[in-house]
Amino acid sequence: MQRKNSLLKKKKNGFAMIMAITVIVIIATIMALSVALTSQTTKRTTDIYLYEQASLYAKAASEIALLNIAKNGCQNTSNILFGNAGEIQYDANVTMKYVYTNNSGGCTTFTPNTPVTTPEQNGSVVMDIAVTLHDPSITSEPIRYFRRTIQKL
Repeated sequence: MQRKNSLLKKKKNGFAMIMAITVIVIIATIMALSVALTSQTTKRTTDIYLYEQASLYAKAASEIALLNIAKNGCQNTSNILFGNAGEIQYDANVTMKYVYTNNSGGCTTFTPNTPVTTPEQNGSVVMDIAVTLHDPSITSEPIRYFRRTIQKL
């Protein structure tokens, strides 16, 4: 008499195939999310770098404008281009308004809410500095940094 082994003749119900497909879908989803996150991180890092560089160029533009005022007298505007043709180029536009008790020389004056009353308040310049980067090969939207500063002459 021969024994029948029921363990060897089990019906396969496809559970292993469903688990394999589920694992593949989960792994594909994780990979797609990691690729999307990597591309966003790269863009954000580039934008932060360009913005910080623009803020440093704004400080440099104010120093160059002060140097030009010391050399040439009062100026109302100054346009400075940072970077050579092969580099990243930033355009800095400086608009200046002067605070004086008596203005001579045709400079644009800044009229504060409180008038200049003491000699210590006399002889200052209010600078509005706008640094822009318009290069579609580097970033999709333009980088713009604005800074207002008051400098003593």
